[in-house]
Amino acid sequence: MNLEQLRGFAEVARTGHFTRAAEHLHLAQPSLSRQIANLEGELGVELFHRARGNVALTAAGERLLPFARRMLADAETARGEMAELAGLRRGRVRLGATPTLCTSLVAEVLADYRERHPGIDIEILERGSRSLISALMDGALDLALIVTSVSSGAARAVLEREPILSERLVVVSSAAAPDPFRGEGSGALGAGRSAGERPVSLRELARVPQVLFPGNYDLRVAVDAALGAEGLTPTVAVEGAEMDAALRFAERGFGVAVVPAMVAVDRPQLRATPLADAALTRTISVARRSDMSPTHASVALQALIEEVADRFAAPGSATARLVSRV
Repeated sequence: MNLEQLRGFAEVARTGHFTRAAEHLHLAQPSLSRQIANLEGELGVELFHRARGNVALTAAGERLLPFARRMLADAETARGEMAELAGLRRGRVRLGATPTLCTSLVAEVLADYRERHPGIDIEILERGSRSLISALMDGALDLALIVTSVSSGAARAVLEREPILSERLVVVSSAAAPDPFRGEGSGALGAGRSAGERPVSLRELARVPQVLFPGNYDLRVAVDAALGAEGLTPTVAVEGAEMDAALRFAERGFGVAVVPAMVAVDRPQLRATPLADAALTRTISVARRSDMSPTHASVALQALIEEVADRFAAPGSATARLVSRV
């Protein structure tokens, strides 16, 4: 049994397809098939049910998969530790973040990190918080920026979570159209609104057509719950949009969207106003596995994340009114 066999096995299990797995691994499909056949021969069991166009794990494959992931993660950690002998001149760090954070906080962090440590390769996984927690549990990430609590007992037992920012939610609409809550134009966040302007109430929000995210979005769940607690239901303009699409729809005047404050910064085509309900905030946290020793590269990255968080919350910054350090 070797790491290449285990890597091939894990990728076929992930994709459910030999050809796609081979493409992701930059292998010829027959080579990957031979790897899996050799692994099955060594172990004396079949790992996959093979049918036309469909591959599924056998019971033996399901038992092997967590061991394979753990062994691959340990090998990656060992490789990273050896690279640390070069003192941050080479190596790799794997960061996960939600899509909204990738367009704001993470972009600033990576620009600074690349300047300070140009020899360190950075891998980004852009997923929802729950998927990122699963990736941390599998050892596929060094750090993750998440915006939800760690719910499962197994995750709580091994994950270390440090809150870094508290962020208000804002309502965004087209800056070129009349303000749907005021009846007149206002401008973009940080440009056309002052800290003294009245925020939008949930009742006002419910009366205006909204661009809604999919029902499984943490953000959608939180806003729906707040509206429901007041006996309100949203007026739907568009439903099921991902973040980039929702922002574009709001810019074009299809409706308003409720988004995290940092997403609306530096978007002159959007007007942004905070929600009046101060409880509608999200806490951004850095999460890592407490049972795995952090590499020097990941320690440096976490320190830089906290440094950039300080900048976002600093007085005079574009987000200071809506973001606070935890």
